[in-house]
Amino acid sequence: MFPCALGRGGITSNKREGDGGTPLGAMRLLSGYFRRDRFTPGGTDLAMAAIGGDLGWCEVPDDRNYNRPVKIPYGASHERMKREDRLYDACIVLDWNIRPRRRGRGSAIFFHLARPGFTPTQGCVAVTAKVMARLLPLLSSRTVMKVVR
Repeated sequence: MFPCALGRGGITSNKREGDGGTPLGAMRLLSGYFRRDRFTPGGTDLAMAAIGGDLGWCEVPDDRNYNRPVKIPYGASHERMKREDRLYDACIVLDWNIRPRRRGRGSAIFFHLARPGFTPTQGCVAVTAKVMARLLPLLSSRTVMKVVR
């Protein structure tokens, strides 16, 4: 067991874009991103890609690339993956609302690094860098994360 931060909206069985809720249920770990200059993903079976300055994640439900990675600059609202606050130094994409993608059901639900003090996320699951480094060698695309109440 280890401490983690969840969404400011708590755990929800009816996830909506912008509600701050962490989706209730089981989510596969698909792949991940990391900041080459700040984190070494070492020995994981997950596909991991280095985060470049042009990597974003689309969060606009009506956009054709909703809940997908995009190249910045991008016309629709997006989240920048290369952050100064270190949250995405290691960031795993969970399969929430990926296939099929449903408009408005939530985007960018990640497993990433926590802020100091485990302040709430926007709907993601977050742990310390030390816990992430310990878990990564144990994770693969067959791993399922279960969020329960």
